[in-house]
Amino acid sequence: MAEIEKRIKEMGITLPDSPPPMANYVPAVQTGNLLFVAGLGPAARDDGTTPNGKVGKDLSLDEGYQAARLVGINLLSRLKSVLGDLDRVERVVKLLSMVNCTPEFNQQPQVANGCSDLLVEVFGDKGRHARSAVGMASLPNDIPVEIEMIVEIRD
Repeated sequence: MAEIEKRIKEMGITLPDSPPPMANYVPAVQTGNLLFVAGLGPAARDDGTTPNGKVGKDLSLDEGYQAARLVGINLLSRLKSVLGDLDRVERVVKLLSMVNCTPEFNQQPQVANGCSDLLVEVFGDKGRHARSAVGMASLPNDIPVEIEMIVEIRD
């Protein structure tokens, strides 16, 4: 078993099947040694439910953080499906975290940490990345967080 997948398993995480695109786009595009991963919402929780709603209204800051962590799990699943081997990730370069939140909610970076913290746990220093975290009036299917990612890969 590859090193990164072994670490994920030791963390008690099971990667779900990578979700199919919801519209007319591809899951990821590679150009040179960069892989641009399309935005994803949260994976299902252990009980099979998926978080929905606005952070600051329907979900607390901690619930938003956990939703972003679930997005990170979906991103890892997407990477695995596209690359075949997560050890091909040389570096997580950048995340764009979009948080479905109320107008007065201003802790989008703390929500986005749910995904960022997971990536650092999984990849170590290779998981440290640049990031933007912004608030949105709404997201598709009322998901609380959508995150897109750019990674550097090796052949």
